[in-house]
Amino acid sequence: MIFKPDSIVVHHSLTADSQTVSWPAIRQYHIETMGMKDVAYHSGCELIATGYEALLGRPWDEEGAHCKQNGMNSHSLGVCLVGNFDASPPPHEQMVVAVERIIKPWMRLYSIPPGRIFFHREFAPYKSCPGAAFKMAYLGQYIPGVRPGI
Repeated sequence: MIFKPDSIVVHHSLTADSQTVSWPAIRQYHIETMGMKDVAYHSGCELIATGYEALLGRPWDEEGAHCKQNGMNSHSLGVCLVGNFDASPPPHEQMVVAVERIIKPWMRLYSIPPGRIFFHREFAPYKSCPGAAFKMAYLGQYIPGVRPGI
């Protein structure tokens, strides 16, 4: 089956990020503990040293393992912002990198409209992902046209 994404699902790692590279630890956890073939997400964004970086995850032409609810893995790309955004939203600098280097290129490459960007908690309401303090209105400051609410 050909993987043709029509949506993007935004996640957070729910881990503290103290300027250390957590992405390999997330990948290791997904493979060794969860039994996945790779990290669940297609891309990530993390603070490395003094700046935020866009990180590669699963190949973009392969189904992810980031949102099994509603079958979203079969038609969405998953991006994980490394950090815990339950108390405060992602920093501006992280949002710029995530949006400009990951989300907007996906939108252009796969013709994904802003209305097809979702937060993980929309499909898994028992979770706060991508953080209780991360609201769609905040994402809308970076990507006009996203759905209000959530």
